[in-house]
Amino acid sequence: MAEPAEAAALPAPIDTLLAAAVARRFYLESRSKVEIAKEFGISRFKVARLLDAAVAHDIVRIDITVPAEIDVPLTRALTGRFGLRHGIVVNLSRGEGGAASPADQRQTGRWLGTAAARLISEITEEGDVLGLDGSHAVAALSEAVTRLPLCDVVQLTGVHGRDLAHDAAIGAVRRTAAAGGGRVFPLHTPFLLPDAATAAVLRSQPATAETLDRFGLVTKAVVGIGAWDAPHSTVYDALSEPERERLRGAGARAEVAGHVLDAEGRVIPTELDARMISVSAAELRGVAELIGVTAGGRGTDAIRAALRSGLLTGVVTDATTARRLLWSDGPGDTPRTDPSPRSTERGQR
Repeated sequence: MAEPAEAAALPAPIDTLLAAAVARRFYLESRSKVEIAKEFGISRFKVARLLDAAVAHDIVRIDITVPAEIDVPLTRALTGRFGLRHGIVVNLSRGEGGAASPADQRQTGRWLGTAAARLISEITEEGDVLGLDGSHAVAALSEAVTRLPLCDVVQLTGVHGRDLAHDAAIGAVRRTAAAGGGRVFPLHTPFLLPDAATAAVLRSQPATAETLDRFGLVTKAVVGIGAWDAPHSTVYDALSEPERERLRGAGARAEVAGHVLDAEGRVIPTELDARMISVSAAELRGVAELIGVTAGGRGTDAIRAALRSGLLTGVVTDATTARRLLWSDGPGDTPRTDPSPRSTERGQR
């Protein structure tokens, strides 16, 4: 019996040609090993050895074109470390040394959004009310999500651009709602108004009030986690320099849906709170499942602050950030491990 050793080295040209023919039928034509064996008059075991040899001798080259994958061990370590119910750590194949180019950052954001779409598709149930903020992470999620159970989708923050009808945030909630066939509740209002009086008037408008009234009904939500500095913050440039100095002195580290957090995750009040059209920090804390998505590869202090805040029950981040969090955090942290009172109430219904 010569077959066990004959295919490994491919010594003759005819063996190379045979291996190529077998590989073509298997990989390109999706033929079964039994079908290929019958065609060439050989055993299916020899077909299997020829396929292995075709890969070993570079006759077949297998390329994985997606430059990212889920890192399961890191995901388990991160969720366990911070007491999270859900998490995805995305391992990007690009080099991690040095600063990422804008193109790299966009690609990173795309894959993190894709991972967030996968997570929210898994945990959302029919009848849920899904809340989305106006972050780049949510925009990427909306581009990637293909299927959701029937659920309403609510926009949690006003728009940042001038086009109140076609802003990216409004497009994101509409695309996400379409994936599940649910109702959409957009906010056709600016995120930040010139003064508190104008903001109060807009909040009272029927269409805006209808969306704001649903903030308290949100059961699952996705928000971006940003570093509190320019250009990553949505409120930094709107603050006066004295207010920025006050927040620096208070230890500002992160921003979530327009709310500024210090290093321990405490919400720091700002002069902009009354001027924002946004979900409140108390309403975010009442969401049963709140998933935070990072910008990827930067702002480790920001995500650490968000994790310490007790707001999040899940996170989507990249492997570099996850490693930094696991290596640098000490045993004295007190991450959220228990559900909020509101989520407990829902579980008892």
